Amino acid sequence: MAEPTFYEFFAGGGMARAGLGDSWRCLFANDFDPKKRESYVANWGDADFRLGDIHKLTAADLPGHADLAWASFPCQDLSLAGNGAGLAGERSGSFWGFWNLMNELKTKRHAPKLLVLENVIGLLTSNGGADFTEICRALVSLGNRVGALTIDAAHFVPQSRPRLFIVCVRKDVAIPSALVRTTASEPFHSKALVRAASALPRQVASQWLWWSLPKPGASNLRFADLVEENPTDVAWHTATETKRLVGMMSDANRAKLTEAKAAGERMVGAIYRRTRHDENGEKVQRAEVRFDGIAGCLRTPGGGSSRQFIMVVDGKKVRTRLLSGREAARLMGLPDDYKLPARYNDAYHLLGDGLAVAAVRYLRSELLSKLVDQSNAMLAAE
Repeated sequence: MAEPTFYEFFAGGGMARAGLGDSWRCLFANDFDPKKRESYVANWGDADFRLGDIHKLTAADLPGHADLAWASFPCQDLSLAGNGAGLAGERSGSFWGFWNLMNELKTKRHAPKLLVLENVIGLLTSNGGADFTEICRALVSLGNRVGALTIDAAHFVPQSRPRLFIVCVRKDVAIPSALVRTTASEPFHSKALVRAASALPRQVASQWLWWSLPKPGASNLRFADLVEENPTDVAWHTATETKRLVGMMSDANRAKLTEAKAAGERMVGAIYRRTRHDENGEKVQRAEVRFDGIAGCLRTPGGGSSRQFIMVVDGKKVRTRLLSGREAARLMGLPDDYKLPARYNDAYHLLGDGLAVAAVRYLRSELLSKLVDQSNAMLAAE
C-alpha cells in the first residue's frame, strides 16, 4: 500500500513532519518566515519547501494529490494573552489563505482526505466563540465532517502545553466505527470544547464528530531527565543573580523552594516571571516555580518574562539559569539530532512557536493513519 502523503502549511521547523514520521511523505511545505525556512531546510532539505505568503499560493503550486493538509496557523490573535483580534487579525486571519487553497483544490477534485488545524485552546473562546464557529462552518463548506480534540503535550513529554487539534475528514471517506463516539469524553474533550461544540449552528453541528482515541499511558519522563549540566548556549547564574530571582518569589513560591531543599534529593523546577498584583493592587513581577516534574508551556521570547528558567536544588545549594535551546527541543519531543538555529533567541522562538512532536505522533498512530488506511483499503477493494 502506498505511503500516505501530506502538505504542511505554516511549517516552521517541520515539527508536524517530524511527528508524522518516515511512514508519511511530504509533498509540499510552506512558511513565510526566512529564519524558520533555514531550520526546516537544515533538517529536511529544500526540495519540498516554498517560502512565501500563503495568500499568494494557488493550487497549481501544490504538487501531487495529498492525503492530508496540516495547518498550524498563527495563534497571536487568538491567544488568551493576545490582542483579541481573532480571525480578523492579520496573523490568525491567515487561516483564510489556507481555506482558499483547500477550496481551490476542492473545485479541482483534489481535496485532501484529511485536514488538521492546530492552535491554542483560546480559539474555543476567541470573540465569544464566534471564531471557532466560523472556522468549523468554513471547514464544513469544503465538504468535510469536523471534530476536535484538546490534547496536552504533558501526556507525552514533561511540558504543560494544551492545544486544540481540529481534525476534518472528507465526507466520502469512510470512518471506522471505533474512531468515533456519540458523546464527548475526557481527557481529549475539555469542557471548553464541549461548550464550543454545543454552540455550533444546526447545519454545522450535523457534521460534527466526537473522535474516540485511547487514553495514553502515563509518561515516565520527568523534566529533570531532560536537563543539561553544561549547556553551550546559556550559562548558570551567579549567586547574586539566583538570589535576585528567588527574591522575586511570593511567600507561597518561597515555601515550595523550602520544601524542595528539605526533600533530600535533587529537585529540578521550572520558573516563569509573571506580572501580578500585590496586596496594594500594584503590579509587581513575580518568579513562580513548580517542582512537579513538568515544565511550563514554552512561549516565543517576546521579552524576558516569556523565557523559562530552570532551578536545580541539591539540599541547600540552589542554581538557576535560562532553559537551554536543546532542553526546549526535548520538551517539544524533538530528538537530539534535530538541528537548532545557532542563535539562542532564534532557537527559542522556533520552539516556542512550534508543535509538540509527540502529540502529532500520537494523532498519527491513533487516528490519521487509521483513517487513511481504511480509505485506501476500500479503494483497493473496488
